[in-house]
Amino acid sequence: MLFLEDSYLKDFQTKLVSVTDNKIILEQTIFYAKSGGQPGDIGTLKINKETIEIIDTIKENNNIIHISNNKVIKTDNDSVYGKIDWDKRYKFMRMHSALHLICAVIPFGVTGGQIGYDKSRLDFDLKDQNIIKEEIEEKVNQLILENHTIDYKWITSEELDNEPELVRTMSVKPPRTSAKIRLVKIGNVDLQPCGGTHVKNTKEIGKVSIIKLENKGKKNRRINISLG
Repeated sequence: MLFLEDSYLKDFQTKLVSVTDNKIILEQTIFYAKSGGQPGDIGTLKINKETIEIIDTIKENNNIIHISNNKVIKTDNDSVYGKIDWDKRYKFMRMHSALHLICAVIPFGVTGGQIGYDKSRLDFDLKDQNIIKEEIEEKVNQLILENHTIDYKWITSEELDNEPELVRTMSVKPPRTSAKIRLVKIGNVDLQPCGGTHVKNTKEIGKVSIIKLENKGKKNRRINISLG
């Protein structure tokens, strides 16, 4: 999962591991598999001079599965050149980073979320608290202008168990890779486990607009955002 260390990789070369109809497994990949509310990457794979369109990327049995638009026939020593749809990936990186900032200014548990190209959302268990749309929007955009660096650190499962307050999502378990968990750190603003893709600094996010607040149940409040 090359994207865990570098979300800015746009293409790569690797080898084909297996093919089942239109499901492709590679030795390594930059294609992000759908999880944690972030869509799977799309793009192309060039396998032995044949270009194959990848229409989705998912996880099955701890494998990253590249879904092609047609059946693929495996031959010996298949070499692969892959390229993601960078426009969509980069928009998802900006959106995902923006949602982390929403978490930073709303100190309540996250009960759900979804990243989209035009808009994204987070759901919070606000208990009996109210939030004001304009205040949240202003605080988030101020953090963006401060241009905080976004980077990663790895901790063990045991270390995370000793610091349960790092986990903000109430419905999704943090991604664990080889008994280690990746933390996404936004300056001194936010630190939480996350396996998604992000930009390198908050200024890349651009302006965040909160387009709608919705009540989703007795305590849940949904915050919908878009990027300028």
